Amino acid sequence: MTDTLMIGVSGIRGIVGKDLTEEIVARYATAFGLWAKQRKALVVVGRDARESGPAFERAVVEGLVSVGCAVVNVGLVPTPTVQLAVEHHAAGGGIAITASHNPIEWNALKFIGPDGIFLDGADGIRVQGLVGQHAKDGKREAGNVTADSRAVERHLAAVLKLPAVDVEGIRKKKFTMALDAVRGAGGPVMRALLERLGCEVAGINLETDGRFPRPPEPIPENLGGLSTLVTRAGAELGIAVDPDVDRLAIVDEKGVPIGEDYTLAFAVRAVLGGQAGGRTGGPKAPSPSASPAVRPSVVCNLSTSLVVEDAARECGAVVVRTPVGEVHVARAILRLAAVIGGEGNGGVMYPALHAGRDAPVAAALLLTLLARDGRRVSELVAAAPRYAIVKAKAERGTRNAGRGLEDVYAALRKRFPEASVDTQDGLRLAWRDRWLHVRPSNTEPIIRLIAEAPSGAEAQGLVDEGRRLCAAS
Repeated sequence: MTDTLMIGVSGIRGIVGKDLTEEIVARYATAFGLWAKQRKALVVVGRDARESGPAFERAVVEGLVSVGCAVVNVGLVPTPTVQLAVEHHAAGGGIAITASHNPIEWNALKFIGPDGIFLDGADGIRVQGLVGQHAKDGKREAGNVTADSRAVERHLAAVLKLPAVDVEGIRKKKFTMALDAVRGAGGPVMRALLERLGCEVAGINLETDGRFPRPPEPIPENLGGLSTLVTRAGAELGIAVDPDVDRLAIVDEKGVPIGEDYTLAFAVRAVLGGQAGGRTGGPKAPSPSASPAVRPSVVCNLSTSLVVEDAARECGAVVVRTPVGEVHVARAILRLAAVIGGEGNGGVMYPALHAGRDAPVAAALLLTLLARDGRRVSELVAAAPRYAIVKAKAERGTRNAGRGLEDVYAALRKRFPEASVDTQDGLRLAWRDRWLHVRPSNTEPIIRLIAEAPSGAEAQGLVDEGRRLCAAS
């Protein structure tokens, strides 16, 4: 294996044909099968639209059946559909074959536990420890494979039944929606959801061939085509999903991408009914002055925008922050019985359905907010405090690897002694209206630097200082 194969407790990720091969995929799938059998010898398998997906699907299935697992194959579906199918079938676990937002040359295996949440901690380490074990003992069993063609339909039906989703209110509005699915798994699924909600859909990149026409991450600089489509179609808004359909980004009615963090902020307002004056028509939010013991919780990670804190505060909720990574947010949501949570990358996690990022859920909640509030997306954005986020990357070299990152953190704390400090995941320095987060990436061999402030220049200044100290340490 080369050093670009990313091995974590939730799975593996790498460049296809270079460090992620069918042989390696089969070995890790076999290890996961051995782990899952300790609970139940049934594993759900699904994939996104990447061109390497079919070959890796075969390798995963082969590895699982070789240790006696029964496989339920849900086919080419969103990652949250796989998670829900694990719960539906009461499986011992699941494997989603997807590299999410990574560039086209990547793919990955994501390991899902029997609760529908990605593995973490001891379970993930145990799977790693089982890699190669089956080859050593020489035992070979034979499992069976069945197909589940209803997984997407169950997913969409569940979204439409959520109590916070105002299906009839949305249908009355007859929204025109622009949709960009980047030729991943989301085109048919998202179109079907929007049409069931009474929307007219104008789409681009809805094919499911995995031939991404642009960088697949749904960040503003990659959404030029969607912006053009919004204005051409006269749409009320545009939405973009990533290749495995767990993240959703928004373009307003003017064709302006508003940033991924607003997805969660709007979802919070939809669920908690938190627009000023109760304009959403949703459930009555508790008073912001209510005791924390009775105030609902909203969970997000350390790199999520202050717009989410503002939305939660306006709804009378408290925000709890976790390390970056869906599994950390999911575990905190369940532990705290939080009403909603997610990440600032456009990932909404609504535990009324499941504790996983889910773009169909995010879309339905966004439309609920727009239908109830009556204002356009740009007006909702303008009515709230504004911030600018700047995201940057720094290469991880010999100077800032390992112990060197601790030196970076120490230098940052010395440079900003007045900031509050959070060390759950790298280093987050925070002030009343701004913050800087520096951490090693979970998915790429880089350091991520994210800053937010009232202006782009102020946020850029924090990032520049962080990069300077990274280079110097």
